[in-house]
Amino acid sequence: MQDQPNEPSMPQDLHHRDAVMIASLLHLMSHYTARDENDRPCVRLASVIERHLCALARLPELDPVLRATCEQLCEKWAGMVDDGMPRPPAKPGFLERIMRGGRLGASPA
Repeated sequence: MQDQPNEPSMPQDLHHRDAVMIASLLHLMSHYTARDENDRPCVRLASVIERHLCALARLPELDPVLRATCEQLCEKWAGMVDDGMPRPPAKPGFLERIMRGGRLGASPA
């Protein structure tokens, strides 16, 4: 009987994929923290980190402790992304427009 070449089994493939995702996540997180203290936080990078954490948290074969940690961190990073997003300028309210004496966009005389 001739030996068949060893083909990676499904669990090894999953384990390798998980390891690659975790390594990528650690790499992204290290870049995020390596910023100069004068640099503003990078919302795009934080968003990518959040997506990686969420993807890991959804993997059913991942260790339950690691999956729960990723879920918690995903929520934290989502908050950081939300806090870092630019806010639209505040529109004047109805009462404020009336008090200024004109319609929105009309210049005061």
